[in-house]
Amino acid sequence: MTPGTIHGVGLGPGSQDLMSVRADRLIRGASHVAYFRKKGRTGHARGIVEGLLAQDAIELPMEYPVTTEIPFDDPRYNELLAAFYERSVAQLREIADAGRDVVVLCEGDPFFYGSFMHLYTRLQGRVAVVPGITGMSAAWTATGRPVTWGDDILTVLMGTLPEAMLTERIAQTDALVVMKIGRNLDKLRRALASSGREDQAWLIEYAAMPQESIRPFREVGESVPYFSIVVIHGNGRRP
Repeated sequence: MTPGTIHGVGLGPGSQDLMSVRADRLIRGASHVAYFRKKGRTGHARGIVEGLLAQDAIELPMEYPVTTEIPFDDPRYNELLAAFYERSVAQLREIADAGRDVVVLCEGDPFFYGSFMHLYTRLQGRVAVVPGITGMSAAWTATGRPVTWGDDILTVLMGTLPEAMLTERIAQTDALVVMKIGRNLDKLRRALASSGREDQAWLIEYAAMPQESIRPFREVGESVPYFSIVVIHGNGRRP
């Protein structure tokens, strides 16, 4: 029996019409569809493809055993997630070994800060990857301004980084993207202020989704939703 293929399919930032033609074809034709989600939730990736799946498609929700309940530097965090990824890989392998293809839905791009990468490294040689538009691309496009010019250096930071490192990197770069803000909002606010760049920053919520919102970072309140990205535009060389 010829084994099936496990497809990691990038869905883009959250709008069906921003998916690639290849992603759309694979999703509509899939007999098995896997996706990550928090326990008790539909899952954002699954929500993006609502109405696209075949009626007889078998869905395989992969529920995280932990998200923010344990600090990521706690040894238990890695232990729980490693076991979770191993179980997920075993399930995907079983389906592929039976000759069936599996589509794994991935928000944004599968190789850009996504959970799918932890499956990919355990499934070398069994996976085909379909790239997707990243959330940060949708975010800076939503501002209506180019993010980089000429020789600008673009830096992508995670809000989970230590405050001192955030401050240093923000001060050094030309153009900036900050992801994973959420509970790190106050820390990021201090880092932007310390680097003297708070007035240059924009906050984009739910980029490319129906509830998209763009505003100067200085107007941000005490909290932001999970799907939030901060952008600082470069001002480099141009004709």
